[in-house]
Amino acid sequence: MNVLGRAVAWWYSQTVGTQIFTWRKGVRVGEDDQGNIYYRNGDDTKRWVIYNGEIEASRIAPDWHGWLHHTWDEPPTDKPLVHRKWEKPHQENLTGTALAYAPAGSIRREQPVDRSDYEAWSPE
Repeated sequence: MNVLGRAVAWWYSQTVGTQIFTWRKGVRVGEDDQGNIYYRNGDDTKRWVIYNGEIEASRIAPDWHGWLHHTWDEPPTDKPLVHRKWEKPHQENLTGTALAYAPAGSIRREQPVDRSDYEAWSPE
């Protein structure tokens, strides 16, 4: 992508302004399993993420989300969260994708299930 496009189109990657700020003030804190890189400034008043690939906030795991929003001070690289055995692994929001949930009678399914508990309304 050209420099002019990156200056205004944040959805392709980090903007030029973010890249310059990261080079000048950013302290790399860590990286998650998806390749997203997390930064903070010198006095830890600002925290941000540079996405690897699609910019989608739901791709940030709860561990890093809490750190980004100052819920806890230590990043997951320094103090990993204790996960319970009943917790499911983090999954990004799949709305609008082919992997999104489709109920039994949905026309988005390859073979919709015949529903006997539904009767279509028709005006008289």
